[in-house]
Amino acid sequence: MTKLLHFVAISALIASAGYAYSIKYDTLYYAEQVAKLKSKVQREREAIAVLQAEWQYLDRPDRLQAAADHHLDLQPLKIQQLARLSDLPNRPTREDEIGRKLEALGLLEPTATPKDKSNEARTPSTQTPNR
Repeated sequence: MTKLLHFVAISALIASAGYAYSIKYDTLYYAEQVAKLKSKVQREREAIAVLQAEWQYLDRPDRLQAAADHHLDLQPLKIQQLARLSDLPNRPTREDEIGRKLEALGLLEPTATPKDKSNEARTPSTQTPNR
């Protein structure tokens, strides 16, 4: 009986040592993974800083103007290119062609156009409720 008890105690001691050994190496593995991720985060931050510096260089107004002058061959604006509002043509009136054809056939009653409507129409926000 004592031999069996000694055997169980020694087996438990060996099993606990093996478990502690596995925990130690799992901890080392995860610590290494964390260190790799930290270094990767640092590399990415440096890459972002480089890209931000490049963007600040590329986004300078004087550099953009020089590139536009060199590559686009733009001409200066002439006074004849400007138009007054009175020079623009009026917007054509919109007509309901299908509705007019149906009216001509006598299938519909004549509809009022926006010019024909009276100004006395009330919007829902200006109507007074009936009490």
